[in-house]
Amino acid sequence: MSEEKSPLPLEGQGEALTFWDHLDVLRSSLIRMAAVTCVLAIGAFVMKDLLFSIVLAPRSSDFVTYRLLGIDAFHISLMNTGLTEQFMIHMRTALYAGLLLASPYILYELFRFVSPGLYQSERRYAVWIVGAAYVMFLLGTLINYFMVFPLTVRFLGTYQVSPDVANMLTLQSYVDTLLGMSLVLGVVFELPVVCGLMGRMGLLTNSLMSQYRRHAVVAILIVAAIITPTTDVFTLFVVALPIYLLYELSIQIVRITKRNK
Repeated sequence: MSEEKSPLPLEGQGEALTFWDHLDVLRSSLIRMAAVTCVLAIGAFVMKDLLFSIVLAPRSSDFVTYRLLGIDAFHISLMNTGLTEQFMIHMRTALYAGLLLASPYILYELFRFVSPGLYQSERRYAVWIVGAAYVMFLLGTLINYFMVFPLTVRFLGTYQVSPDVANMLTLQSYVDTLLGMSLVLGVVFELPVVCGLMGRMGLLTNSLMSQYRRHAVVAILIVAAIITPTTDVFTLFVVALPIYLLYELSIQIVRITKRNK
């Protein structure tokens, strides 16, 4: 028996939606997503002390990563150079925090909207793909916050070409670097999910990935060097190792996907 798609019925009715009804449903979903994001962003904005205690924690040697690595005591001072800069950064950081906190609900609403147009098997597969992509993005963000960004900010924030030149780091550059690197690492950690999809579509094989492993290592080192523009070999290794492990994991995922096709 072939699977059937189940069109989304009107609320309280059993009939299928028209094109304009679908637009109304989408608009309602977008409004709910925006409302939840705004509420959580306002909550993050109000809890300013907690929010920025988390954001600014990696600039001091009291941070958990530095304590575990036994790094000597240091403290990076930040400065503000614009009249409205601190307030705007506060708003922007709160908005990003609200978006991150609301992301599970946003994914739920999006899946709830598109799932009626999918076959039952496609829905199960979509749940796994979306769930895996979300978890990997969060994992990349956490690894950046606890490992990559602290090592980067410590090196660049304390680096001096001469004792006569003092570092005067701005709050905006600090926050922009943190958010930018979090986004980059989150995207990089989608590698196993992307490879799994390409493997399922027959565009990629585990043997091909194994054959070009050496080329991949060079590419990984280049990416790691771009993410962490430091001359510290240890920091480069710390960044490159998780990405290499992701590549090896991707090979296994493609192998499993090919076997289960």
